[in-house]
Amino acid sequence: MTDQPRMPEPWQWPEEHWRRLVDQVRAGRPYRPARWKDGARCAVALSFDSDHETNELRDGGKSIGRMSWGQYGNRVAVPRILALLARHGVAATFYVPAVTALIYPDEQRRIVAEGHEIGVHGWIHELNSVLPYEAERDLMLRSADALEKITGIRPVGMRTPSWDFSPHTLRIQMEMGLAYDSSLMADEDCYELLLEGRPTGIVELPVEWLRDDAVYFMMHRFQSLRPQIAPTDVFDIFRREFDMAYEAGGIFQLTTHPHIIGYRSRIWIVDELIRHARSKGDVWFATHRDVAAWAKAHAA
Repeated sequence: MTDQPRMPEPWQWPEEHWRRLVDQVRAGRPYRPARWKDGARCAVALSFDSDHETNELRDGGKSIGRMSWGQYGNRVAVPRILALLARHGVAATFYVPAVTALIYPDEQRRIVAEGHEIGVHGWIHELNSVLPYEAERDLMLRSADALEKITGIRPVGMRTPSWDFSPHTLRIQMEMGLAYDSSLMADEDCYELLLEGRPTGIVELPVEWLRDDAVYFMMHRFQSLRPQIAPTDVFDIFRREFDMAYEAGGIFQLTTHPHIIGYRSRIWIVDELIRHARSKGDVWFATHRDVAAWAKAHAA
């Protein structure tokens, strides 16, 4: 039997190879305005990833218990979040897998009716990086179509499920005519995405694991995933992120999940963050769509 040739180790890669990997998707020119809308010093972009049952379904899971956790997101958490946002008069963005939208179409219609944005978040919260181009493109297009059919509004932005970005994702986003993405982490301010060194015109509104509730609170009883940090400590991290963003005149972007942040002992974090930001007096709360558009149009 002939031995199969071994693949070279990363430290053996030729420079051409590792440069090609690095240059697939990169941060281009910054989109940082001197001031935000109405002269605000800082922009606040709150987001809620409405994964609901797709957290279990995407891996072929059949756990009734975990799907009931997803239903909590619709039954209790989203109404609680919408009530909080309405009380403060704050607009936010909800990233919704198409399967979630198909299970709960009235939820999506309510979100839009109350002045919030809905963005693409995959079909069933699948991982883009494991899909061939044709499958990824089909799912992204079908997801946008489903959201448009349910809400009457075509999404202009996307957050990839689990922030999982394949070598094809940006090219498909261009084919879809999306205005912005919110899945990558090359900066703290908006920037233009480059595809293999070429400007795409697509704005990246960057995320960060530090500003994601799942990192601190996610729980899986059959794995080693256990919450290890108190809600007060999570609030302190988020508040410090906002304070530095405000000091710099930048963006405070936050990623949360209804089925995680929506509990009585945690929702106060979002409430108190809004109060804290509001106390500054010159902060603009806006959807990711509006923040990305303003940043691009008014870049210094």
